[in-house]
Amino acid sequence: MKIKIYSTPGCFYCTKLKELFERANITDYDEQICASGDEVRVDYPEATSFPYVIIDGKVIGGLVETAKFFVETNLVSSSKK
Repeated sequence: MKIKIYSTPGCFYCTKLKELFERANITDYDEQICASGDEVRVDYPEATSFPYVIIDGKVIGGLVETAKFFVETNLVSSSKK
């Protein structure tokens, strides 16, 4: 799985996304830290917030969309422990 994450420093949702990746035991991803939204919009003009996730060339979206993708693909469980 090839994963690219666009994040920004101090972003609460970006931190939660990385925790989600840890929960799914995914440590191999490319992270681009952006000072502004301009960096991500060069390649993805529809990006409106951080984090922004692309998996295998497919735009997933932000934290919520990535969490849904992980549940749907059985990378994480939605049940609480």
